Amino acid sequence: MTSAVAQQLWCVATLLGTTVLAIATSRSRRSTAIVYGATLAISLIALSRCLPVLVAGGNATELVLPVGLPWLGAHFRLDALAAFFLAVVNLGGAAASLYGLGYGSHETAPHRVLPFFPAFLAGMNLVVLADDAFSFLLCWEFMSLASWALVMAHHREADNARAGYVYLVMASFGTLALLLAFGLLSGAGGGYGFATMRAAQHSPSEAGLVLALMLLGAGSKAGLAPLHVWLPLAHPAAPSHVSALMSGVMTKVAIYGFIRVVFDLLGPPNWSSAVVVLVLGSATAVLGILSALMEKDLKRLLAYSTIENIGVIFASLGLALAFQANGLGLAAALAFTAALFHILNHSFFKSLLFFGAGAVLSSTGQRNIETLGGLIHRMPLTSFAFLVGCVAISALPPFNGFASEWLVFQAILQSPDLPQWGLKVMVPAVGASLALAAALAAACFVKAFGITFLGRARSPVAEAAGEVDRYSLAAMFALAALCFLAGILPGLVIDILSPVAQALLGHRMPVQASDPWLSIVPIEESRSSYNGLLVFVFITATASLAVYFIHRFASHAIRRGPAWGCGFTDPTPAAQYSGVSFVQPIRRVFGTLVFQAREHVEMPPPGDLRPARLKVEMHDPVWEGLYAPVSGAVWFLADRLNQLQFLTIRRYLSLVFATLVTLLLVLAIWS
Repeated sequence: MTSAVAQQLWCVATLLGTTVLAIATSRSRRSTAIVYGATLAISLIALSRCLPVLVAGGNATELVLPVGLPWLGAHFRLDALAAFFLAVVNLGGAAASLYGLGYGSHETAPHRVLPFFPAFLAGMNLVVLADDAFSFLLCWEFMSLASWALVMAHHREADNARAGYVYLVMASFGTLALLLAFGLLSGAGGGYGFATMRAAQHSPSEAGLVLALMLLGAGSKAGLAPLHVWLPLAHPAAPSHVSALMSGVMTKVAIYGFIRVVFDLLGPPNWSSAVVVLVLGSATAVLGILSALMEKDLKRLLAYSTIENIGVIFASLGLALAFQANGLGLAAALAFTAALFHILNHSFFKSLLFFGAGAVLSSTGQRNIETLGGLIHRMPLTSFAFLVGCVAISALPPFNGFASEWLVFQAILQSPDLPQWGLKVMVPAVGASLALAAALAAACFVKAFGITFLGRARSPVAEAAGEVDRYSLAAMFALAALCFLAGILPGLVIDILSPVAQALLGHRMPVQASDPWLSIVPIEESRSSYNGLLVFVFITATASLAVYFIHRFASHAIRRGPAWGCGFTDPTPAAQYSGVSFVQPIRRVFGTLVFQAREHVEMPPPGDLRPARLKVEMHDPVWEGLYAPVSGAVWFLADRLNQLQFLTIRRYLSLVFATLVTLLLVLAIWS
């Protein structure tokens, strides 16, 4: 009987075969249906093979292939943690493939997308399955290069080339950090297998350095601040179903790498490590959602929102480290399960939202929400699915975002049990930051949905928009259904995720399926509980009663009248709320400090018929404070070193001679 890991590798091999097929047929009209149909089927098969491993949570299965390093081979392993992330990857891949069956028909350059799409899926699967450092890094680079090629698919569009360049630089930097981290873990003996690293002992200084390198390597790929600068550039540049994979799935593969090393290979944590992760996670959450609020580009808004959710996940992982370091196993399992739950939920609603943004883009050709509006009348099904995603990502009940973030806050409430006063003070501050981020997220997606779909059309393209194809709608509604089911039945999801916490932490949350009325009880019922199904029934009942009483007693007929135009007798679409005006109060409160936002009013003198203008000036503190000086220094040195190619033969020989003498002097001093 073929082992589970072998079945997954056969699925990966089939994906790579699909890549070869896509190269041969990418110019054909049928290639879109063939490639996306194949990736849909393969992803569903891989999903069906990894789910039993996740639910059972039994012994891991391993496989060694005679490739890679001669003395090592390529090691692959499937355990509960890998099975969970394989489920995230392949579920996201199946949804993106289904969406691509319809969205791909609008692709202007399918030959630049189709060969790399199955390769990207194969790379993410291989990263999760890899069980030695060489295979992990090789598959990591393969995943990065395939996604870079997809980012550069529309390389002739403005800013896409810059996005691809920044992404490639940050990906190379992240891989270098991971290489150094695995070098420290392998030690002087060169034990590159994960089993050898897992059994080795690491000093506190080595463990701290490995944690820092993993935050740099995996954190840069996940979008952890201040390493997030590539994400709002690269994710919008890719085709929308690829954006959904990069934002909803690839960032989770990066988190998998962090969890695999820090929670599995590195050994017992130190509570000081948790402090670093908590600070970075909470800062990332607030910075990400504030940046999303300031955006007018719908896909960039969603990309910045991903940064916020990555911050929430890392903050929860930091809590798990803090509890685990102090021997609080049940609290650690709660925080860790909350992180896994939010990873799954984010893959659902972020993919859904990027699909919705892609539907708007294919129907109108616009990503700027200031040129949209009124799409709820022309794209009612898309608007409903997008609304579900907005409610879910805003952590409003009864959808899934609320359930996972509620678990995160329940873990925060266990912080008084921590013995260190630094953590006792810091964890509530982290909770306050996450609460602020959650409130700002709700405001952000009120803006995203309201300005895009409500009101009147602000441009002719929005006026002429129409509903998208059935494949795109099917993918969006499937994810909307998953957001709903995971929200009203969170106990089932928690029980499915518990084997992962049990395998890594030695503890798990209490079994939730046995609780009455499908409630979830994180610690014990006397402390807190939540029932998504009853909340849904209550919301449905009260809303239905409100509608009934309004229509029964408030009025017997529908009355229509002109909307209030703020004193203007003939209001135009330009008089509506815009995205900029919607966030003006928040920008004045937070943006003045965070983004150095300044408003400049140009008021013409009396008698001048020119209109008054309001200009908003904002700055990216991370880019301008960290990356712009480095970039400037690189260009300065490159400009100076560029003069070397114009030297004469005599000067070249003199330079070689001086270099040789310098190296001999260094060697003499060293010896």
